[in-house]
Amino acid sequence: MEISIRMATAEDAEALVAIYAPYVEQTAISFEYEVPAAAEFAGRIQKTLERYPYLVAERDGKPMGYAYASAFHDRAAYSWAVECSVYVEQGCRRGGVGRRLYQTLEELLARQNVLNVYACIAYPNPGSIAFHQHMGYRTIGHFTQCGYKLGRWWDMVWMEKMLAGHPECPEPLLPVGTL
Repeated sequence: MEISIRMATAEDAEALVAIYAPYVEQTAISFEYEVPAAAEFAGRIQKTLERYPYLVAERDGKPMGYAYASAFHDRAAYSWAVECSVYVEQGCRRGGVGRRLYQTLEELLARQNVLNVYACIAYPNPGSIAFHQHMGYRTIGHFTQCGYKLGRWWDMVWMEKMLAGHPECPEPLLPVGTL
């Protein structure tokens, strides 16, 4: 069975919330305390798609994971930098789904003229750190005890990957819908 990658729609919200819920309820991978309602999640998808890719990996029409980019910072000078997130259904982890999602996401971001990609990772999280290192990211920052969840304090690590060189006059960021 082949994995396909496609752009998400608001109609994917319920299935994607089901993938996301264990991360919220059982881990510090997400610092959210409450699982968002499907309607709120649909709004997040639509908001992201105004500018950035929001991808779904599926097999036989069933979502197995998703990845998306968001603004690294709202100010215009940061237009060429994004933060990326990936979530894979618990039973599908370590099967290449996350890698396929990130590869496709990075290809789209490069076509949008994005240059810097960041990942914000709760620490310790050796699986996510190893995944990002394998994908070419390097650690650039470590924040100590900055998030409290599940009865303890968590550190945060920032990792970075450059998708391209930094020209003297960069091309403008292209909204994903124009590709």
